[in-house]
Amino acid sequence: MAIKDIHISPGKLPPECEALRQEVREFLAKELADYPAVNRMRSWQGRDKAFSKKLGAAGWLGMTWPKKYGGHEKSLLERYVVLEELLAAGAPVGAHWVADRQSGPLLIRHSPDELAPKIAPLIAKGEAYFCIGMSEPDSGSDLASIRTKATRVDGGWLINGRKVWTSGANHATHMIALVRTRPKDDTNRHVGMSQFLVQMNNPDVSLRPITTQLGMADFFEITFDDAFVPDENLIGIEGEGWQQVIGELKFERSGPERFLSSHQLMLEMIAAADTTNRDQTNAIGRLVVQYFALRNMSQGIAVMMSRNEDPAMAASLLKDQGALLEQSMPEIAYSHFYDDSDMDSDFYNVMSYLTVAAPSFSLRGGTREILRGIIAKGVGLK
Repeated sequence: MAIKDIHISPGKLPPECEALRQEVREFLAKELADYPAVNRMRSWQGRDKAFSKKLGAAGWLGMTWPKKYGGHEKSLLERYVVLEELLAAGAPVGAHWVADRQSGPLLIRHSPDELAPKIAPLIAKGEAYFCIGMSEPDSGSDLASIRTKATRVDGGWLINGRKVWTSGANHATHMIALVRTRPKDDTNRHVGMSQFLVQMNNPDVSLRPITTQLGMADFFEITFDDAFVPDENLIGIEGEGWQQVIGELKFERSGPERFLSSHQLMLEMIAAADTTNRDQTNAIGRLVVQYFALRNMSQGIAVMMSRNEDPAMAASLLKDQGALLEQSMPEIAYSHFYDDSDMDSDFYNVMSYLTVAAPSFSLRGGTREILRGIIAKGVGLK
């Protein structure tokens, strides 16, 4: 059996990216001067709508989009630098994250004349917030098995069914929902699905919080009970939602958030390290090498996307390997740096939080098993 390579060439950042990096750092040093480590540890899950609006005013949302959609026509690599600095600082970017990362680009590509002109400028201002309606009860990561359906009626569609594990639904103004608009075809499970823009204030859309192992209600089960959406809220072509989702997921799986979610713990370990302790310095050195490799991969994928190359395989690999790094860090912190003499330190609080949070990192954006199946198929192992 011939095994195919997954080749990712590291991308080189142009000079304007480094100038932008300094500008972002100065902004964050001022805006987050008093932002505590126990908030920074939430990384891109932390939400602050006022902060999102400040990023919009600075021109750091919708960066790569055309100006007619409220964007700034910057390069993907410039956007990458902004994301990297925000994540490294533990900035509260969760309110706008999904909208800026994938929902806006999806609308611009598949509804350029109807939805994008109305919604994308609000995203770029930090005033519209999105959640993702993909997963369903009993479906897991097998999106082809979804059962939520939309039925055509006069002037639009009625949606019935449920979505689950929907992050931030209680903060979102909109959802992009993947539903069935045709009966399932057993000969081709990927046809007959469509995407719709759903307003979250729709009275026929209800939310039930799902309490996580952290005691927080960050996830929600969403029920659609004859929820009406107008015809213009159909995104793209009816029945071709699967291919649109595949394109959307490349944005979800390839960014620096896929290896920087535990970054605050890395900073706490560095702060706690004794430079004469070889065990601690070796542990940090190994982590730095892994960060370096993953950053090169992620930056290389950004370059691929800027060239309109398909990074789906590479993005799956990055997401899988990034989750492994993030999930390993609490154990490394406990084994090499833990000191029970101070149970109220930033180090202890960050380590404790990520010990509980990290198991979920291999679920979001596609489970590890699904991703490895994609990778195995892509390299010719199945």
